[in-house]
Amino acid sequence: MIILFLNAPNILNINYLNKIIMDIEHVRSRFIKHFDGKTGNIYASPGRINLIGEHTDYNGGFVFPGAVDKGIMAELRPNGTNTVMCYSIDLKDRVEFKVDDPKGPRASWARYIYGIIQEMKKLGVDVKGFNTAFSGDVPLGAGMSSSAALESCFAFALNDLFGDNKVSKWDMVLAGQATEHNYCGVNCGIMDQFASVFGQAGKLMRLDCRSREFEYFPFNPEGYKLVLLDSKVKHELASSAYNDRRKSCENVVAALQRKFTDKKIETLRDADWEMLEAVKGDVSEEDYKRAHYVLGEKDRVLAVCDALNASDYETVGQKMYETHYGLSKEYEVSCAELDYLNELAKESGVTGSRIMGGGFGGCTINLVKNDLYDKFIIDAKNKYAAKFGHAPAVYDVVISDGSRKIC
Repeated sequence: MIILFLNAPNILNINYLNKIIMDIEHVRSRFIKHFDGKTGNIYASPGRINLIGEHTDYNGGFVFPGAVDKGIMAELRPNGTNTVMCYSIDLKDRVEFKVDDPKGPRASWARYIYGIIQEMKKLGVDVKGFNTAFSGDVPLGAGMSSSAALESCFAFALNDLFGDNKVSKWDMVLAGQATEHNYCGVNCGIMDQFASVFGQAGKLMRLDCRSREFEYFPFNPEGYKLVLLDSKVKHELASSAYNDRRKSCENVVAALQRKFTDKKIETLRDADWEMLEAVKGDVSEEDYKRAHYVLGEKDRVLAVCDALNASDYETVGQKMYETHYGLSKEYEVSCAELDYLNELAKESGVTGSRIMGGGFGGCTINLVKNDLYDKFIIDAKNKYAAKFGHAPAVYDVVISDGSRKIC
């Protein structure tokens, strides 16, 4: 087993390799214990980070995600029946259901697997019954998308086991999104599943949310570490606030459409600074500020592309700070905890720091020079705990490969 994995591409370092080997042994031991003692194939899909590009997806803009070294690993083996037997190692929970069950299981975690089966069947994959045990190390609530990792892992595995690898990666991404929509009640976009399926070690991806075109960019920040600081809070107003901000963007688009009847304007992606200023008096101050953030974020994503191509991580960090300011002061989706973590990063000389995700809690993503890292983490934990009563969780991340067969 280990020899097979040593031949795989993009092994980042010996620590990462050792982690994968331990994960394989962990999943396989539980698979053998809970099923018939026989082994199957092992697959993995990662969670993700987003370096820059927040609240841009529904505005037709760009996002800039990458797969990480934390994800879901699953072992699967066809069982010759029409029944799927699932064991969640982390939850110590077992669920069984028929492949053609019209309703599916009640357990929320099992509905992701059930949904992927149904969506892959729609794509022509002749899914039969199988046994599976799976485990994950994507931190829950940290905005790294454990659900997309689960969907992507099983989509890849089912395509390999039952579909002769005929389903495209994009179809697997869309199957994951459809699973969220149709079986789990989450109206998500495509960034999370996209990053989990298409990720490559040492590369971030600029995804055009309008056209679905994407491009890889090198991310090998020698002398830096990428780390998430999880505030461990999530404020309740997040859902309604998301809808309010989306409505603000739509209000400005409507004003632009009235003003510029000769132009095709579908989202803020189609506007420029001059056009925004032309409708400033026709929209509320709040709507204007939010549109101002979106246009600025569009420019920042493109600037980061140029900076990464030039290995200019100082500019990358500067743009991250600018994004945090925009999210906090213009889009107003920050909170005291996230702003404090961002200020601590500035005081510590961290190269770049910003909110990652929708806001109102969750993580900051930080680009930190190696020689500042230890002191920054110690100070952040101690000062944050003194102010808010608990320390932030710390997650080092390495940009890694997407969905794949391990052995």
